[in-house]
Amino acid sequence: MAAPRRRVFVVGVGMTKFEKPGRRDEFDYPDMAKESASKALKDAGISYNEVQQVCVGYVYGDTTCGQRAVYQLGMTGVPVYNVNNACSTGSTALLMAKQFIEGGLSDCVMALGFEKMERGSLSAKYTDRTNPMDKHVEVMANTFGLEPSPVTAQMFGNAGREHMEKYGTKPVHFAKIAYKNHKHSVNNPYSQFRKEYTLEEIAASPSIHNPLTKLQCCPTSDGSACAVVASEEFVKRHGLQAQAVEILGMEMATDLPTTFQENSCMKMVGYDMTKAAADRLFKKTGVSVKDVDVVELHDCFSANELISYEALGLCEPGKAGELIDRGDNTYGGKFVVNPSGGLISKGHPLGATGLAQCSELCWQLRGLAGKRQVPGAKLALQHNIGLGGAVVVALYRMGFPEYHRTGRIQAMPTSAQVADFKSAALFDLMTKEIEKDGANLVKKVKAVYCFKVTGAGGKTGCWVVDCKNGSGSVKFDPNGKGDVTITMSDDDMIKMAMGKLNSQQAFFSGKLKITGNMALAMKLQQIMPKPGTGGTLKAKL
Repeated sequence: MAAPRRRVFVVGVGMTKFEKPGRRDEFDYPDMAKESASKALKDAGISYNEVQQVCVGYVYGDTTCGQRAVYQLGMTGVPVYNVNNACSTGSTALLMAKQFIEGGLSDCVMALGFEKMERGSLSAKYTDRTNPMDKHVEVMANTFGLEPSPVTAQMFGNAGREHMEKYGTKPVHFAKIAYKNHKHSVNNPYSQFRKEYTLEEIAASPSIHNPLTKLQCCPTSDGSACAVVASEEFVKRHGLQAQAVEILGMEMATDLPTTFQENSCMKMVGYDMTKAAADRLFKKTGVSVKDVDVVELHDCFSANELISYEALGLCEPGKAGELIDRGDNTYGGKFVVNPSGGLISKGHPLGATGLAQCSELCWQLRGLAGKRQVPGAKLALQHNIGLGGAVVVALYRMGFPEYHRTGRIQAMPTSAQVADFKSAALFDLMTKEIEKDGANLVKKVKAVYCFKVTGAGGKTGCWVVDCKNGSGSVKFDPNGKGDVTITMSDDDMIKMAMGKLNSQQAFFSGKLKITGNMALAMKLQQIMPKPGTGGTLKAKL
């Protein structure tokens, strides 16, 4: 008789803000990975030395990028596995990590995903060998033919067309999904896009492939996400019951014969494999889909979100339009789908997506999702799909709800601390200057400056530099106020301090914002580090 499988828990999660490719300086994949993994370890309250194996997912990169990504966390010699499974790469890495725990091979495993992408639509990288999507494209050619638009948009757009022909779905239903996801993303500091659009704006945006418009398609993105998973023994040994989210079940499926045999674009993009995985998941866990509160599903295009409602069992086949019209896919309805903004608005760095979904659902279950919190969320469903094909579905719930109700609830994942900002080194230098000659600076300046710095993940830090009272001081104060307020990004603050960004150019380009007493603002140069301190600052960084 087989030994019972061990319970598996997510004890720490972290992610970067998802960005337009190339937008953020010094954001190569090792930088992204370090940021998300460090956040996940900090969330779990453990060191990298306690991680016994690492599963790293990415699609675009050389063979051992996973090792390069984690070496900066610690050279501990643990196994590192590189995972590539199309758009479901991140959740595949998580599934592997779960299996290591479940099978008793490890007690603590890290699942890490990242992607550094090129701008524009995805394209094939190798033209001297069989394309793994050749059979999928053949199905589409047999049904709707081929057009000049991006291939993936054609595939999912044609799946939407098929649903319209079969069930009478209207273009407005796809637009409503995009409207919802963009609206949800406004409250997500990790989202690539945080702008709300009207339904009319979404429908009127440039057509990519009928019925899909630009605002119904996910962008390419840079970013990373991470989850630390552990055994029940590890959780209890480290006192993590209050935050441990149990992976109640997790299933993967690949293409079935119907993917190619029935000339159905809905099945070609994964309807049947999603249904097969979801059916197994609910059967094995003994949980009903009706009990699900919050869902993160793979909305690479609005058409895929719509057909996935039916494949996952959120509604009956052909009833997705009615579910949308009732508002049963958003706050106040039966399910809240993609509270993060989904791939359409949050972004889609391929290797990170599945782990970003995991992070969002863990925050939702722990009650740490801020303005996007789903009230009373107890059961969460994840769906991550990649053409070619692979789909991963998972169910999550709090592992020790009695501890969650009474135990220590961790701070919001977006709360800011000094260590989250590179420019903290700049304020350390200011502190030393004030300690040397603070009394004279107070006589000359007679002002309090509030520096509001925006860093990774949308976090905002605030330093108050007091050159008005006593012998002066520098302190980190999230609620700080001053005679003059300076607002700038973390990266630009460092560049300006090191002489790589001219302050006047920064001001007129909008990178530097100054409010308050402008006469006092002109005295800023007296408290900023003197020219020539760039080397000292670089050393501190």
